[in-house]
Amino acid sequence: MSDRPIYLDHSATTPLLPEVLEAMTPFFMHSFGNPASLYSLGMEARAGVEGARKSIAIAMNAAADEIIFTSGGTESDNAAIKGVAWGRNGKGHLLTTPIEHHAVLEPMHSLADLGFEIEILPVGTDGLVDPADVKRMLRPDTILVSVMHANNEIGSIQPISSIGAICREAGVLFHTDAVQSFGKLAIDVKAMNIDLLSLSAHKLYGPKGTGALYIRRGIQLRRFQEGGEQERGRRGGTLNVPGIVGLGKAVSLSIAGMEAEAARQSDLRDRFLALLMKRISGIHVTGSRVYRMPNNCHICVEGVEGEPLLLSLDMAGICASAGSACSTGSTLASGVLLAIGLPEELAKGAIRFTLGRATTWDMLSHTVDVLEMAVNGLRSLSTR
Repeated sequence: MSDRPIYLDHSATTPLLPEVLEAMTPFFMHSFGNPASLYSLGMEARAGVEGARKSIAIAMNAAADEIIFTSGGTESDNAAIKGVAWGRNGKGHLLTTPIEHHAVLEPMHSLADLGFEIEILPVGTDGLVDPADVKRMLRPDTILVSVMHANNEIGSIQPISSIGAICREAGVLFHTDAVQSFGKLAIDVKAMNIDLLSLSAHKLYGPKGTGALYIRRGIQLRRFQEGGEQERGRRGGTLNVPGIVGLGKAVSLSIAGMEAEAARQSDLRDRFLALLMKRISGIHVTGSRVYRMPNNCHICVEGVEGEPLLLSLDMAGICASAGSACSTGSTLASGVLLAIGLPEELAKGAIRFTLGRATTWDMLSHTVDVLEMAVNGLRSLSTR
């Protein structure tokens, strides 16, 4: 194997593609103007921004003026959720799930403190929401439903089209956090009845610190970030032009090879999982086995905890995670795993492997060798 680490944590972040860096570089050095300026340097920067806006809009079948740029998925989620609620004078009912990213759950908790009523949709053992539950739990005062497209830990893909159709029929706004899925799964905001969609550049081989929010034309949001009149008055602050250009380029590259790459990763993932289960006893696969991100392999291992396994993998030059990168350092079992009904002890043995463009079968086969040795070693220590 190469001396370079085997990187199997693409749901945490992805490496910047050389083509993306190449597209960004002129906007650091030469076309560095403020896109709000009227002279030529500003116009060059503005052209880069608008080109990226168009690329993102095309990728989701939206109009360019329905895309605003943000600092990433967390800001996009906050802007969508708080933007809807803040225009309602502290009144209203919102629905979400227990397996959302913290960037959705924490704004929901903040709104509850302000008097909004937050209700949690149930999820099955596969991590999926039943659209019938959404329909059953909608109320006349429901103002927003927020359900992520694909879970960042277990990879389950929600029935977004069905949920969106139910919300549209009821006249309720529907937001989806598509940070994990955008650029990897086909998304059509019109066909899926999506009103608001969050995405982030660094999950699809773009730069960190850049994201976007789709806002369906006609929807009025209270501004989350006050300041100047940038983004047609919808988000104050000077735009991160190189980051936005990088996001646009990353989206174009991802969409161009999306189907073939998804098929390749899905095949590798399935072979990897089969070998894991053949070589190591007591492995439990979490999430849906059918409706699942093509690159996601999330397992729980009986009799061991995830952290020492991850340390063993790291010593062998293999990068994986126990779940959401935003929860690293927590000693508690994942709330996602507890929400789908896993016992706490088993949930503490969670490991997430997420594949990427550079992942090969040799990397995965070597990972199984290392993991098998680590599991056997830890289990033997626990029986002494």
